[in-house]
Amino acid sequence: MTKVVFLRRDGVYYGFREQGHTGYGEAGDDVLCAALSAMTMLIINAAEVAYASDVEYTIDEETTNISVVCRSALPEFEEDERKRYAVSGLFLAYYYQLNDLLEEYYDFLEIDVVDE
Repeated sequence: MTKVVFLRRDGVYYGFREQGHTGYGEAGDDVLCAALSAMTMLIINAAEVAYASDVEYTIDEETTNISVVCRSALPEFEEDERKRYAVSGLFLAYYYQLNDLLEEYYDFLEIDVVDE
């Protein structure tokens, strides 16, 4: 099972941590794992390139520990309100997408939110 914990401060999503293999399919053929990986990289690339934001991330494929944090979503790190809204929107969209996936893949995925 993969557990994804979203980081939120004052209602603003700014990061997440993922841990564990989904176990939905064999390694290399796990479509759920592939979807999570693709969405994670989309968020990293969009925040870094499209929104010119610093993204702190680690991806350990062996332990399946992934951490992605983009403080540009928070007002104390970014003055531009539109940029904060856009960056936070990436993380919020991922949260909603994973909740949609829970309907079908509830045995393989767990989602939580931590308010900091």
